[in-house]
Amino acid sequence: MFSKADIAKRNTFLDQTKSARQERAEEKQREHAALTLQTHIRGFVTRSKIRKKIRNEVDVLLDIPASKEEEYKPKLRPSVEVFSVVKKFLFVFNDSVDGQRFEFLCKYLLAGMASDQIKFAYVSVAFSKDLVLAWIQQLKDVLWQCCRFLKQLKPESPNDLKAITTYIHMLLTFTNTSTWKIFKGKQAEALRPGMNQLCSNVMGHLNSKGLFPVFQTLLTKGLARSKPVFKHATLSAIMTIALRPLIAADFSDTLLTVFMLHILAVPAIVYHVSTMAQECLAVLMTHRLFKRCLDLMCNEQSTRIIFNSLEGNYALCLLANMIQLGDKEVEGLVNNTLHFIRVVTKLLEGCKQYVQSKKSNLTHWHPVLGWFSQKTDQRLHEAMPFVVKQLQLLWSMRFIRILFEDILAYNELRQEAVARASTGGGKKNILKKAFEKSAIKSSGKLRLDHPTAVFMCTACAMYQTALVTLSQLKLDILAGLSYQDLLLPNIWSFISDLGPNCGIQAFVDLLSQSPNNSHNPAFQMLTLFCDAASHLVTILDDVELYEQQKPFKVEQLVAMTTFLNQFIFKVVWNNLIDIKNISNNSLFTSLHTLLMLLYERNCRRPYTPDNHWLIRDVKPGIFLMEVSRGKKSAQLLMQKVPHIIPHKERVILFRRNVTKEKEVLGLTESACASPSSTLITVYRSRIIEDGYRQLSLLPPGALKGVIRVKFVNEQGLDEAGIDQDGVFKEFLEETIARVFDPSLSLFKVTSDQKLYPSPTSEIQENHLALFEFVGRMLGKAVYEGIVVEVPFATFFLTQILGRTQSATYSFIDELPSLDPELYKSLTYVKHYDADVSELDLTFSCDEDFMGKVVTHELVPGGRAITVSNENKINYVHHMAHFRMHVQIRDQAAAFIRGFKAIINPDWLLMFSAPELQKLISGDTIDLDLDDLKKHTQYYGGFHSSHKVINWLWDILHKDFDSKEKGQFLKFVTSCSKAPLLGFAHLEPPFAIRCVEVSDDQDTGDTVGSVLKGFFNIRKKDPVGRLPTSSTCFNLLKLPNYQKKATLRDKLRYAITSNTGFELS
Repeated sequence: MFSKADIAKRNTFLDQTKSARQERAEEKQREHAALTLQTHIRGFVTRSKIRKKIRNEVDVLLDIPASKEEEYKPKLRPSVEVFSVVKKFLFVFNDSVDGQRFEFLCKYLLAGMASDQIKFAYVSVAFSKDLVLAWIQQLKDVLWQCCRFLKQLKPESPNDLKAITTYIHMLLTFTNTSTWKIFKGKQAEALRPGMNQLCSNVMGHLNSKGLFPVFQTLLTKGLARSKPVFKHATLSAIMTIALRPLIAADFSDTLLTVFMLHILAVPAIVYHVSTMAQECLAVLMTHRLFKRCLDLMCNEQSTRIIFNSLEGNYALCLLANMIQLGDKEVEGLVNNTLHFIRVVTKLLEGCKQYVQSKKSNLTHWHPVLGWFSQKTDQRLHEAMPFVVKQLQLLWSMRFIRILFEDILAYNELRQEAVARASTGGGKKNILKKAFEKSAIKSSGKLRLDHPTAVFMCTACAMYQTALVTLSQLKLDILAGLSYQDLLLPNIWSFISDLGPNCGIQAFVDLLSQSPNNSHNPAFQMLTLFCDAASHLVTILDDVELYEQQKPFKVEQLVAMTTFLNQFIFKVVWNNLIDIKNISNNSLFTSLHTLLMLLYERNCRRPYTPDNHWLIRDVKPGIFLMEVSRGKKSAQLLMQKVPHIIPHKERVILFRRNVTKEKEVLGLTESACASPSSTLITVYRSRIIEDGYRQLSLLPPGALKGVIRVKFVNEQGLDEAGIDQDGVFKEFLEETIARVFDPSLSLFKVTSDQKLYPSPTSEIQENHLALFEFVGRMLGKAVYEGIVVEVPFATFFLTQILGRTQSATYSFIDELPSLDPELYKSLTYVKHYDADVSELDLTFSCDEDFMGKVVTHELVPGGRAITVSNENKINYVHHMAHFRMHVQIRDQAAAFIRGFKAIINPDWLLMFSAPELQKLISGDTIDLDLDDLKKHTQYYGGFHSSHKVINWLWDILHKDFDSKEKGQFLKFVTSCSKAPLLGFAHLEPPFAIRCVEVSDDQDTGDTVGSVLKGFFNIRKKDPVGRLPTSSTCFNLLKLPNYQKKATLRDKLRYAITSNTGFELS
């Protein structure tokens, strides 16, 4: 119908129409955008002008000085005008722009309040009914803005500190009417109640907005640092403001909880208040804040709220502040002791749970709580020294006297009763008074369930919780508890009064009722006593412990060891504690530590009767049978307290262990038809070098087996040997004799001729490898039961046993075994009453090393650290540690490594240091000739009834004294001491052989020689010959003397000449 031209025209028309419509729409959009933009710009410009105008108006009002140093003295205007300006100012207020204006506004308002004319006082606006409501809201806004700035400002900045002072002054002024000058006239006094109510209303508003968290932040910033930045006025003002709502609300539970969470949890707040704002501390005491907080914390729900709200570090700070409050408010502490103990225990347990939940060995260290994963704020770290000072009050003499008042009173009257009884007084009446005063209502028998006993145990449980929780202060706590002999003797007196054997049955019965439950307060008391006593015994020297007998008399130590020994045996033997987790049982660990400390002191210097440490409840044979059967309790006792069975039985067990190991390794003929052996060739002229070269590389298993030695003489010829060419005992004795010779410089001797590794052994090439070899050789001797005369210094024996690794080991105790003179000097320093610095000592030690003086520092920088009264105990222990450990650390480690490669370290746990010496060198008792005679073998025609043999035994019995008997034994065995288990265990057995010729002509027994010896056929009396010996075979070679006198004289000459082979 339409042509193509018409269609094209139509499309063009439509496109033009559409384009025109779009242009009109875009134009409208541009016009709208322009209007919007103009509106915003005009609004912005207008608002900026208004803000500028208002700020100019504020500036005119405030008249801020151009210089910061210029004193601010504004020209005051009527308060109604000020109210109007402030209203506008708050409308346009911006933190980042108006900070300075707001600070000067506060100064202006304070200046108005200081004016004598009421019209200038900011609060006078409240007298206008039309403006009062708006003014109250304005005041709240201004004060809250002060709080916001307080939270943001940094007290360490001098400018910020000035602003903080201004804002605190604002809060102090407008939350209480006491400083308002408008009330100085009597006419205005009628308005005070209403204005007081107004202030309470304002304070309530600030509390609801978060005033206490603001103060917490501010106080933490200002006080939680090594040197607080707040001065007296600022701190006093903050505390005054913080206390106002509490006092107004009569310390309601809600506000008191908030106060504790935000104010008393500030690090060391009470410490700083007591030193800088004592008037505030007086207010706290006047209102009995300590007692109120205790009452609140005794409520389970309140405690839970506080624990859930406080992070562990701040719970610790709350605890510290509570402790110092108790120290200041003594009356409240004395009257509420039990509540205090319970609250402190709860707080400590809360901190402990926090630490356990965050515990870690690889993250962050806390100076009080130890290692855990929660990172501690740097401010808290800086404040911890102050917190520690507060915590230390808990174990001060003052607190101990208050918390243990009942038991101290009981023991005091008990001592009076004993003294009265000794002079014929009435003991019963005195004891009755003691029981009454200590709240014990009974017939007189003290029991664990008496109120005083329970109270004391509860206090001990609190301190035990403190030891666990405040892990980094453990030594400080123990020192406090054991200080001045106050607490420990009284606790022990209490334990001693519980019944026979110090009431051991009471504790056993208590544990029997609930096995494995060592958390009972009675056991906490026992644990605390043992921990504190262990700490004290460790630092006491012999003069204090044995001569001065402080804090315990020797008879008390004897009773204590009896109690500990028997209690540990009973609870383990009867399975009253979990043996599998024994290392985690604090009761067992504490009692065992003290027991072993006292046992080791007894080993060094005995104070107990003979056989005191043995347990008679079970026979040694039965006990060892249970050990061999694998009974866990018996094995644990053998490991922990081996002294409960006789030493001889333990040596038997040791030999059994060796035999069993040899069987397992196939080193005995019963275990293997032909046990393997090692043959070494040794030149007489270089025994140590050849032995070291051939044996040092042998694995321990091979060294425990048979070692056969072939000696080569000086001519290079093989020596004839007995025992299949093996003379290992001779080689071992020769080697040990040479390496322990001080002239070789591997070992030195003490003043009493005891051996220990030489600090200067490094002059020997490969000296550490030699030490390890020597350790192996000595271990081999002990392993084979070969007794060798090697007397070690006690301290070195203790190191071999591994006892020096214990935290309770004291090097100073064993220093006399190394250097008695140094010990006397250090003891002199320790007990020096005057100023130790007068002695001009430093933490360093001079040593003469090969003619050159070398200075060793006991601690880093020690030569510059002067020994003073404060650090003299540290100096004494550091010096002992250096001489006994540091100087010979590498040498001792190498020797012990070699020794324990042969001797199982677990076997050594059965012995003390003196007992280990016996294991090495034999028993120190007099020679048992009957036992020796019983186990003697005879050769060359001699027999037990032979005339010469009878003379020999008769001479040894009647003519030789103890010293000569020892010399005889050393002459034939190379050791003057008998084997521990008797001569039945001497290897090889002792033998006496009749000899006809000199040693170099001796080819052994022949038929002729045997017959001559047996029938005593001789051409003449061999008066020109001496008895000789072969110590490697424990063999006495005795000529067939014709006269008893000749035998006595020749034998005495031979044994006193220290000769063997070479004399004949």
